[in-house]
Amino acid sequence: MNDLTFEGKFVPLDPDKFRHPDLTAKGEERARVALDRLDTLWINTGTLCNIACVNCYIESSPTNDRLAYITAAETRAYLDEIAALGLETREIGFTGGEPFMNPEMIELIEDALSRGFQALVLTNAMQPMRRPRMREGLLRLRAAYGDRLTLRVSLDHYTAELHDTERGAGAFDKAVAGIDWLAENGFKIDIAGRSVWSEPEVIARSGYARLIAERGWPIDADDPACVVIFPEMDDRVDVPEITSACWGILGLSPAAMMCATSRMVVKRRGEETPTVLPCTLLPYDADFEMGSTLAEAMRADGAMFDDGAVKLCHPHCAKFCVLGGGSCAPA
Repeated sequence: MNDLTFEGKFVPLDPDKFRHPDLTAKGEERARVALDRLDTLWINTGTLCNIACVNCYIESSPTNDRLAYITAAETRAYLDEIAALGLETREIGFTGGEPFMNPEMIELIEDALSRGFQALVLTNAMQPMRRPRMREGLLRLRAAYGDRLTLRVSLDHYTAELHDTERGAGAFDKAVAGIDWLAENGFKIDIAGRSVWSEPEVIARSGYARLIAERGWPIDADDPACVVIFPEMDDRVDVPEITSACWGILGLSPAAMMCATSRMVVKRRGEETPTVLPCTLLPYDADFEMGSTLAEAMRADGAMFDDGAVKLCHPHCAKFCVLGGGSCAPA
């Protein structure tokens, strides 16, 4: 694993960090990120998944339904709101869980595409995606909307041995078969890999390139938007807090962070209405709830927000986004 270590020992997160929304443990002003534009609206389709991965940040599994299946009607209300507010949203992203576990998944995608959005679906490309009804629906959408629909397939590593250590024996072969089917039918495909093995990126990309060439997939392994290698997330591991001064020190702009251009909608089990969150990485933390509508989210105030700006008060903000350079949306 690529945890921070000291003399081979696990370094746990300092308990004084990420406690105060406005100040770091050292008393410095915490960084915050305002919404620059809503480029991508993420819809969490539900946390149920056909497999349980070792390091799933959202703890998806065949039994985890903490986030319920969101319905097409509920999602449609947010697409309506985008139009009503005049937001220049380009893309609707669908994540889970495994999105194709949601029985209304094809309708969810079609609603987005029919309104002119790009649609990005994060999937493991295994059995749920390849059930006859989903397969037929995808083929229909591909014929109607072409490359405006992208399937990003989770392939943690380019070898079966390491991919299966995360996702279970045989998972690699099933994912590869799913990508084969997508490629044979002309879908636009991306791959999502992991950096958990501390492998240099150049080595990882060359490994994916070999696999892609062997299978004849229409994917450019050297394009970071086509093969995304995500930094790891573990909120138990120590990581620096991000201060307002860090932008200048690191040479980064708040506008480059994921929460400057995206929001995510989730439907919590037992709740009457969905809620809006800053991004895909914080699905369960009630402190980061921004309201039930996009309008409320844009002006959210509270412990973790200041007139819609997000205070970077979570380890994922530091490790994944600021220091890891990660983003769930395409470049």
